[in-house]
Amino acid sequence: MLYDALVAESRRNDSLDDVRSAALDRVRWLVDLLERQRMESRWDASTWRGQEWYERLQATCAATQAEIDGRLAACADEEGRAAALCLMLAARFDGTGFWQYRTQIGTLTSRMRGWTPDEVAVMLLRVTEYDMGFWFAESLGLALNAAERLGADGRRAVAPWLRHAHAELMNADVGTHLRGSLAKRLRALLASVEEARIPEGLIPPYAPWAAPLRDRANTSPTPELANFVRHLASLPGPRPAQRWRRTCLALADAASAHDLVAEILRALAEDDPLCSRERGPHTGWIHGEYHYHYVVHHSDGDLARGVVWAGALTGGPAAVPYLGALALRTGGHGTGVIEDLKLAGAAINALAEIGDSAALEALWRLQSQVKHRALRKQLDTALVTAAGRQGITAGQLIERSVPDHGLAPDGSLEREMGGHRARVAIEDAVTVRLTFTGPDGRTSRTAPAAVKDGFPDELKELKALTKEVRGTLSGERARVEALMSAGRAWPYDEWCRYYRDHPVAGVLVRGLIWEFQDADGVWRAVAPMTEPSGEPERVRLWHPIRASMDEIRAWRARIVAERLRQPFKQAFREIYLLTPAEEETGVYSNRFAAHIVHYRRLYALFKERGWQANFLGRYDGGYEGKARAEFGDGEWRACFYHEPAADDGSDYAPDHAATDQVRFERRDGRRWREVPLAEVPPLVFSEAMRDVDLFVGVTSIAADPEWADRGEDRYAAYWRTATFGELTASAEVRREALERILPRLKIAGRCSLNGRYLVVRGDLGTYKIHLGSANILMEPDDAYLCIVPSRRKGDGTVFLPFEDDRLSLILSKAFLLAADTKITDETVLRQIKRGTR
Repeated sequence: MLYDALVAESRRNDSLDDVRSAALDRVRWLVDLLERQRMESRWDASTWRGQEWYERLQATCAATQAEIDGRLAACADEEGRAAALCLMLAARFDGTGFWQYRTQIGTLTSRMRGWTPDEVAVMLLRVTEYDMGFWFAESLGLALNAAERLGADGRRAVAPWLRHAHAELMNADVGTHLRGSLAKRLRALLASVEEARIPEGLIPPYAPWAAPLRDRANTSPTPELANFVRHLASLPGPRPAQRWRRTCLALADAASAHDLVAEILRALAEDDPLCSRERGPHTGWIHGEYHYHYVVHHSDGDLARGVVWAGALTGGPAAVPYLGALALRTGGHGTGVIEDLKLAGAAINALAEIGDSAALEALWRLQSQVKHRALRKQLDTALVTAAGRQGITAGQLIERSVPDHGLAPDGSLEREMGGHRARVAIEDAVTVRLTFTGPDGRTSRTAPAAVKDGFPDELKELKALTKEVRGTLSGERARVEALMSAGRAWPYDEWCRYYRDHPVAGVLVRGLIWEFQDADGVWRAVAPMTEPSGEPERVRLWHPIRASMDEIRAWRARIVAERLRQPFKQAFREIYLLTPAEEETGVYSNRFAAHIVHYRRLYALFKERGWQANFLGRYDGGYEGKARAEFGDGEWRACFYHEPAADDGSDYAPDHAATDQVRFERRDGRRWREVPLAEVPPLVFSEAMRDVDLFVGVTSIAADPEWADRGEDRYAAYWRTATFGELTASAEVRREALERILPRLKIAGRCSLNGRYLVVRGDLGTYKIHLGSANILMEPDDAYLCIVPSRRKGDGTVFLPFEDDRLSLILSKAFLLAADTKITDETVLRQIKRGTR
């Protein structure tokens, strides 16, 4: 019988056995009804006797349920409390789910009065025995309904079971929203009777970062410390309210916890992470070699985020290095631990509240290091917040926060180390070197033994500085190039302070063409490395879209003649103007649609260029790709659509994607509003389309020299059309650059430009290198010649006015084919001999 089974199963040999037995005796009628219900609802397919029989069975079950509900509704307080205990004991017994009784239990715990501490203790203990986290959480909430009706003495009596329930809750696999609300209720109950005691499980017993807090709680427990820890764990969101902050500071002072918070924050940023094999939601059932590392278990996230904010509030500028390191550790890529976006977001938001230049520098560095879309949004918000505190725009704040790393105005730093001079120097727009000059005047990139042995800490510091400067230089290069779409102008003195005279930004600025406006209002462009004449009032970046063709040609000729290598492509920058076809379509461009691209390369390039995109794959929403990027100081957004090219059977992601439309949106408050192409500023349109051209040109299968040898027919027509088709804007710029570079080369007599090809005359044949794809045809029959490029970088002996891998590839192939008699690769020679017969 069910009654005997429940009595036996509920016996724990503890002080509550009599309470459980008495409850079951008090509602023996309920046990009998539950047993009848179970017998009626058992289903066995072999007993099927037709639809009519099934409907009678359903009616019988419904009648029994109605009888149970009617009897429960008529229960007085004592009988109702016993019924609630009975249902909790019966739940999860003999395969019965808690969900079957949760409505009745919820009604009883809310309606009944006179709950005793023993009855509440029975419920608290029973709910911790449920083996499913969700049911444990829901039933715990019902038990707390009764616990919250107890007086002070009753709460004190059930404190051991409240502590046990709290510890179980912190270890259970429960959703964050459920854990947060239940933990808050449990802690409030415990605090009302145990003010000096920190609830069990609130401080993680194994996490390295919590060790300082565990030690303090064990050696010097005080009511002030308990109140402070409970407050830290009560943080409701990523940015606490002012009331929470004021209370945090007051409690930290009362508990003398400033140094303690600083030590925990340092541990979060620097101490060893946890391994999933030892602790974590997967421990116990994850098998094989797979494992991962993490900083904070999700059940301890509220406490850790509270520590982050407490560290910012109590530590100020001293907390900045740890907040920046923690944000990068838990929100960056390749850090060795899994992402924790909430913890990283808390660190980012806390940095924005510290009114110190070091915090701004940390946010600036994170801009170039964090790629996750959600965190980048938080970074943008943090910068806007920090900028608003200073009465400037986020763009102004960023440019004023570029770290100088203590470098001299020429971008260098020198230190003496035992007779050797160590020098960190920015040599050009992409190179930062650490060199050592000995007493004999010889310079080496390798640290001498005297420096390694005598100054190990200083050497380590200089190497770290070199890495930091390299990261800042890379981030500044990308930021300044993004200004090409902004059309921003600066007061001359402001530009000098934050650009020309800055140790890092100045290296980039001096390699670019700038326009200066005098009092007469006329803009005049000035060559790189040249100071403007007179007393200019405003400054802006020169962009070819605002210049005449004669002016553009003149600048390109000068850049090549003076061998000026710009930080990014400026004088030779592509221009994209609205076409008649785009005027006809109105709100979208098909200029780069219908291309077949290598998808993983495309996705990687999105990330590299700062575009945000969903990942295509076999999941809901994975068949429609949309890449987005902001231009024009964040006021405009370009959207590039793409989709899987075909169902190629890939389980993870498609091998190839097909490109589609480009559309534009304008910021409208917190939303984006799609606009016609004609309304998009020319600078924004040109810069966005330039990126899309790059995506297609680099990742298209037309640029794959081995594609023709694969024997694949699916995209053969596209490959033949695109690989030797009309030149895009980037290929046209490549052609113009070659017009200026070729006459200076030793193979100039063997090369000529003919339409979309660089024609190279070798001794074995004549070859046509397409200026877009860099693929090769052989005269006289246009036979295809496959030459797979080497993975290693070129030797840089040919001066190029801008960085362009495709241009470098074309020139390397030209040099190879101009001396075709020296080719030793048999696969290439066989093709040449076949194609030139």
